[in-house]
Amino acid sequence: MPVCMLLCPKTEHVTRLEGPILFLATANAERSRAFYERVLGLTFVADEPPALVFRIGDRMLRIQKVERVLSAPYTALGWEVTDIRQAVRELRAAGVVFQRYEGMNQDSDGIWRSPSGGLVAWFRDPDEHVLSLTQFAT
Repeated sequence: MPVCMLLCPKTEHVTRLEGPILFLATANAERSRAFYERVLGLTFVADEPPALVFRIGDRMLRIQKVERVLSAPYTALGWEVTDIRQAVRELRAAGVVFQRYEGMNQDSDGIWRSPSGGLVAWFRDPDEHVLSLTQFAT
């Protein structure tokens, strides 16, 4: 059920929500830009007063400039990849450190096999947001 059908006042016209915009936060815009642009290879669009702006496919990622980041202990943003082992190798070569979680039974590359057969690996950005790679089972 669309979010607006649950949250919007009842009207005869129901607004359709499309094209989500992704948000994160940073306390150090320069460091964040270097990571997302140079390490992850995202397309940089603009450095605006309130946020850094990147393109991810046809979506926008806005990394808000804040005084202090309160990062969550769970995944904040993830990417689907077709070859997770290659992606992990490339990111590791660029300096990314993959996370290990107790009880997750991750392999030597830090990759966990989900009950559905998908493969997942986690890493953190400079502001400690948990990011992930997922290769879905075919």
